[in-house]
Amino acid sequence: MTGPGLTYRLLDGGQTAGRAEEYHGLHAEVYADPPYGQGDEEYPRRFAVQRRQPGFVLAEARNGGYLVGYAAGMPLRPSTSWWRELTSPLPDEVTAEHPGRTFALVDLLVRAPWRRQGIGRDLHDLILDGRPEERATLVVLPAAAAAQHAFRAWGWHKAGRTRSEPDPGAPVADVLVTALPVKS
Repeated sequence: MTGPGLTYRLLDGGQTAGRAEEYHGLHAEVYADPPYGQGDEEYPRRFAVQRRQPGFVLAEARNGGYLVGYAAGMPLRPSTSWWRELTSPLPDEVTAEHPGRTFALVDLLVRAPWRRQGIGRDLHDLILDGRPEERATLVVLPAAAAAQHAFRAWGWHKAGRTRSEPDPGAPVADVLVTALPVKS
């Protein structure tokens, strides 16, 4: 998939290993800006674990060889901790996982100068297109207004809220969900 001067590619976890530092750098750059305003020291370790998960996929956008954005995710396992730190309980029909039920979109990042050009939407569509799962989920900060607006416009809806850690003082994030097209 390509756009004006852009190249999009889907990569599996093994293909991302040699480029991990590049993804770490973009992640640090994006998360230094508001509403995040902080680095995520755990990201390199988390990325290394995620990219080894069965079904991990990363969609990247490059202008020439320059990384301008990426989206990453993987299927949730039945034993996932994804729904564990919810601020209010949700019914089992929402939180129960089985193989093939849910794809977790764990990252969708675009460098600031490249935003508002449709790259985020292209990455979103590329990573979700043809997914075999029934639905997808992600977490997004309530204060991330642009991301909130984009995801709602793309058909996502809020299922609940979660905390990044069990501490009651930890920041909350909205858990969004969207149905994926049924495969025929």
